[in-house]
Amino acid sequence: MAELWQWVLDHGVVVITYIFLAIDVILRILGLVVVPRNRRPGSALAWLMAIMIFPLLGFPLYLLLGKAQLPRKRREKQKVINRLMHVRAHDIPDSELDADSPSWLQSAVNLNRELGAFPLTGNNSADLEIDYDTSLSRMAEDIRAAESEVHVLFFAMALDTTTQDFFDALAESAARGVKVRVLYDHWASLTHGSVYRAMRRHLDAHGIEHYPMMPVKPFRDGAFQRPDLRNHRKLLMIDGQIGWMGSQNLIAAHYNKRANIRRGLHWQETMARFRGPIVSEMNLLFATDWYYESAEMLSEADLVQAPVDTSGTYECQLVPSGPGFVFENNLALFNQLFYSADRRICAVSPYFVPDESMLAAIVTAARRGVEVELFVSEIGDQFLVFHAQRSYYSELLAAGVKIWLYRAPTILHAKHVTIDDSVTVIGSSNMDIRSFLLDMESSMMVGGTDFIQKMYDVEDVYRSRSRQLTLEEWEQRPVPMRLLDNLCRLASAVV
Repeated sequence: MAELWQWVLDHGVVVITYIFLAIDVILRILGLVVVPRNRRPGSALAWLMAIMIFPLLGFPLYLLLGKAQLPRKRREKQKVINRLMHVRAHDIPDSELDADSPSWLQSAVNLNRELGAFPLTGNNSADLEIDYDTSLSRMAEDIRAAESEVHVLFFAMALDTTTQDFFDALAESAARGVKVRVLYDHWASLTHGSVYRAMRRHLDAHGIEHYPMMPVKPFRDGAFQRPDLRNHRKLLMIDGQIGWMGSQNLIAAHYNKRANIRRGLHWQETMARFRGPIVSEMNLLFATDWYYESAEMLSEADLVQAPVDTSGTYECQLVPSGPGFVFENNLALFNQLFYSADRRICAVSPYFVPDESMLAAIVTAARRGVEVELFVSEIGDQFLVFHAQRSYYSELLAAGVKIWLYRAPTILHAKHVTIDDSVTVIGSSNMDIRSFLLDMESSMMVGGTDFIQKMYDVEDVYRSRSRQLTLEEWEQRPVPMRLLDNLCRLASAVV
């Protein structure tokens, strides 16, 4: 044994080299066996390329970020929630669609229910708000009118000069005996530093119960947890009668970041304010996230309230999605609507990085004569995603898709789709792989001619603030920029 050890010491460089080569080969073989299982081909190829080029780095990263799966305890809670929702969904039939609704809209409703969405409800009303400060002011006004409960859930939350009135409204309502519950994504809010801490101190000072969602505690569940699974929803419900949802976070329009302020960046949002039976469904979705973080199961009797206002004419269906669901609910819904469109598609997404199926659906729609418009920002705030989405522009433009670039220095952060004159989907979901696989999202499918017209009016505003990108202009961009876009596209597939 001593002689063997001495030989190892004498030939250390050779031994280390062979060990390194053995590990290198083993990791490559493990990658070929493990990575392709139950994974879309593009993602599998991207991971395999990373592992084959840098096995000592790529394989550990795959173990860290390779599975879009909730922690075990959360999966167990998700099963409980799914069983309860299935029982409730069985007992509550969908509302009847209007007689003039296209046949494919009923198919979309059925698809959503199969994937875990809430029932279609009728007699809802809704309006839109696209001014950043006005939406915050209106939400604060609704909170101040609360009588029993306020439920708040936002991806990013902070107490700053822009949101001060909103948090003051929460404190005033809590002081009047209104039950206020607050949820916010841990990482998305924590990264804002002092204004995040100010928010927590404010909530604590006024006795408001609050929890961070998806807390970044890698080994909290006794096993490693993927740290970039986030809750991206934005919801506000008051007394089960008024519900807000859309794209806006509860933070200043420049996100209090020095780089954004220096560049003059600020965010353009779209929020929808609902009244009617759909608000109870929004309350139920909030209750699922509340259960995940607090372990408190809120009673259905408290969450589902008889609507005071049933004068509306909109049919609404709430569609949750995220890693807690077996299928990619939001992607399935978008694709079904794109293939069903007969005349017109308008898609608004700040981060547009479609998978192969969505790209095919959009290109096919454009080539069969559907007028397709895509609104994106002229500049981006996320380097990788911004350049990845640009890699799709050539194919989209060649197919006849009209691409509108919302002018800098504004980031168009709104997220919604309109199909023909029939249906709108609005909510928190981007059209990128992160929103399809990694983020917990909420989308609202709305049917109603009047609401469609409101969306058209919003799209007209966007159009007036944008410039149209042409294929000729795009094909003249520098070769290095094309290479960068394509490289980022490849990297974006690693999920």
